[in-house]
Amino acid sequence: MKKILLPLIAIVMCLGIIGCSQDSGNPNNPNNPGGNLEGSLEEILERIYQNANVGESFKDFIREGVYTVEINGENVAYHLGKDGLVFDSAIASEPVWSTSAYSLCLVRVAEGSDIEQIKSDIKNNVDPMKWICVGVDPSNIIVDNIGDVIMLLMTDQETQALYDAFLGLKA
Repeated sequence: MKKILLPLIAIVMCLGIIGCSQDSGNPNNPNNPGGNLEGSLEEILERIYQNANVGESFKDFIREGVYTVEINGENVAYHLGKDGLVFDSAIASEPVWSTSAYSLCLVRVAEGSDIEQIKSDIKNNVDPMKWICVGVDPSNIIVDNIGDVIMLLMTDQETQALYDAFLGLKA
């Protein structure tokens, strides 16, 4: 009996170790239904810009005309429309100077947060006219998420291409 029981226990333990060691950060992993994106927000932003199917003039605008700033308690209302949003980290990519309005923000929410509520708070409170003399058509404000990362996109240029690049990160 011991000769049968010991190998059986060893097999069960091996299966348990294999099952517990699956990559929970993989968006395609069924044990990770949220499909969280890997990498820092800066890396995710870079992948969006690299993958966006945009014209050359817009690529030049991104390369030469935008900067990235950390969103924190002091500037959260300006970038995301509301004070008091709870998140792990957030960044905004905006132009240094431009004649058109543009903002792409990424927010990594804290584990256990109500992501739908945070998205709703952003969508309902963000100001499409926050810039001096320019604004964004409200139909060109996109708030969506992949896993624990929310993207806020406000622009009247290349909106769909940037959104598609974000959605393409799921795969």
